[in-house]
Amino acid sequence: MKQDSKSKFVEEVELRGHIIDSLLLPKVLDTVTTGRGTFEIRQIAIGSGRHDPSHAVLGVYAEDQETLDEILAQISDHGATPTAGQDCRLVEADIDGALPEGFYSSTNQRTEIRLDGQWTEVADQEMDCGVVLDSESGQPRCLPMTDVRRGMQVVVGHAGVRVFPLERQDAGHAFSFMNSSVSTEKPKRVVVREIAQALLANRNGPGKSLLVGGPAIIHTGSGPLVSELIRRGYLQKLFAGNALATHDIEQSLFGTSLGVNVQDAQIAEAGHEHHLRAINRIRRAGSIAGAVEQGVLTSGIMHDCVKHDVEFLLAGSIRDDGPLPDVVTDALEAQRQMRVGLKDVTFCLMVATMLHSVAVGNLLPAWVKVVCVDINPSTVIKLADRGSFQTVGLVTDVEPFFRSLLAELDELSGQS
Repeated sequence: MKQDSKSKFVEEVELRGHIIDSLLLPKVLDTVTTGRGTFEIRQIAIGSGRHDPSHAVLGVYAEDQETLDEILAQISDHGATPTAGQDCRLVEADIDGALPEGFYSSTNQRTEIRLDGQWTEVADQEMDCGVVLDSESGQPRCLPMTDVRRGMQVVVGHAGVRVFPLERQDAGHAFSFMNSSVSTEKPKRVVVREIAQALLANRNGPGKSLLVGGPAIIHTGSGPLVSELIRRGYLQKLFAGNALATHDIEQSLFGTSLGVNVQDAQIAEAGHEHHLRAINRIRRAGSIAGAVEQGVLTSGIMHDCVKHDVEFLLAGSIRDDGPLPDVVTDALEAQRQMRVGLKDVTFCLMVATMLHSVAVGNLLPAWVKVVCVDINPSTVIKLADRGSFQTVGLVTDVEPFFRSLLAELDELSGQS
């Protein structure tokens, strides 16, 4: 960083890749000007073909060092890297559970840091974390501040850090993050077919498919459809809260969800007690798996998860009744278990749960495909606002969605 003859502070940065069709260059220029800076395009080479990369070198100017640093921090998330090669700055954490002031705040996009003149990829990519060096391997990785321990080497500032933004996919691809705006008028079958293809690919390959589900799945009578997906091997993991599991078990034991008969929508006599009685029976059995083994629980999503070795994680909240014995009531511990469970997930389907969708979205790297299905558009908007911009939103009722998804899977399976 230096002052030029016009008494402005300047830094030269470069961008590489599909910076034109992914709109990265316009984003960088807009960020510079809205941040009270100016720019000069010093060099630009635009790829001649659709798949050819481009390259640009910019001079970024600001009236003072603080403003320049703020601009550089923002444009680095779009892949703008200073041309002056320098290693990242490392500072020892001085206390447990907190990062040093000025720490580098991670994004969910692929990131590298420069150590001893060499660029090294950051592991466990996740937004809103610090980047620390593993004491044994020297491998940089993202780490939430609550897990930081005194003496850890933490990356501070943006020097020696570069980010690789996701590039725009072909416009016709349903999972293109540039086409992820929320609309009730989207051609739903196109997106549903893409979901079916992802589930089929993961069933036949090494990737794992995760369902993040809310209790509306049970309330809308969609439980049997999700159970069918589990039995056919299309779902390998389930993340939910106490509510989905409780009402699924209530439906299995009493035929109701929140005291309402799922078959005819009539309120059952003393039905308001059913969810508590369902929780109590599972607690007496010791666990959901124990209830299945003892013959207490004989059907439903949770039963089928146990029977078909689908890994499930139930994260609790302050309003939970009971809760079920399998529910993780420590929020930080639930996050830690989620991080472990997400390591091999390549496709995530979020259905009818704002709280758990945002929670999981915060933990996912940007390259994991995400589809959020909800009757409420604000759920998808909330995800995008939090940075999970790879999310494709599908605004629709839950039960017709799952029915359509199974029909698409039947058609695709018949073709393969």
